[in-house]
Amino acid sequence: MKRFRKQFWRGTVVFVLAGWLALELHQTWQARLPNETFITGWVLFGCMLLLTLLNARKKLPFLPLLRAETWLQVHIYGGFFTVILFLIHLHFRVPHGGFDLTLTGLFGIVTISGIVGLIFSRVLPRRLKVRGGEVLFEKIPAIRHSMKRQAENLVLGSQAASPVLAEFYARRLAGFFAGPENFWLHLLLESRQPINELLADMTDLRRLLKETDARVLDQLMDLARQKDGLDYHYSLQKTLKMWLFVHLPFTYGLMLFVLWHIVVVFAFSGGAQ
Repeated sequence: MKRFRKQFWRGTVVFVLAGWLALELHQTWQARLPNETFITGWVLFGCMLLLTLLNARKKLPFLPLLRAETWLQVHIYGGFFTVILFLIHLHFRVPHGGFDLTLTGLFGIVTISGIVGLIFSRVLPRRLKVRGGEVLFEKIPAIRHSMKRQAENLVLGSQAASPVLAEFYARRLAGFFAGPENFWLHLLLESRQPINELLADMTDLRRLLKETDARVLDQLMDLARQKDGLDYHYSLQKTLKMWLFVHLPFTYGLMLFVLWHIVVVFAFSGGAQ
């Protein structure tokens, strides 16, 4: 936590100073330099290119290109600084034309998805640590299938001769064990209401069962709790992985549009003339 605070305050101070300096330079030189927009455009493009290189750094961890944590801090605060540069480049005006609006929309999506990803990366891992031990995301489907097989064996095995228990399993538990459940409730609300309602129904069922069937029910209840915890991990880990499938494609799409924007500028205005 102490290290995080240090990184936060250091990054915030640098960001505020850099943002203030950029705004001051813009205010001072926008009327004096005829090609000020051209200059801010190149500076903006350089910053965006630097931010995009973070993904390349992740894929080349063996290269001595600073620590991944350092790149991440540069990416976070550089991203906020790029928003200021983008607004300066637009002269704080709403763009006109389909191409410029599309470019601005892509930039907005990349920015918002980046902020959402930053929140996810700070909040969700802590929640996962609180809710049970680490579970590898790639192993979750196999673990879920194993739980389903265990539940079916308990209900269909020789120990469970009760048709009441079999009917309850088919009605309330078969779908629960078949796949992930309550994705949004786990992610957004950390709600235990669905599993509590299921366990309450299973507790009510106990009075209709013989002693041997009640012991089977106890094992099913324990499996249901484990399955709910597994679904919780699935929801949070899938979210951590899936947000990149929004952020990265739109980032590359934005860079392609920016390159095309540069080509258009040079073609129709002669670059820095």
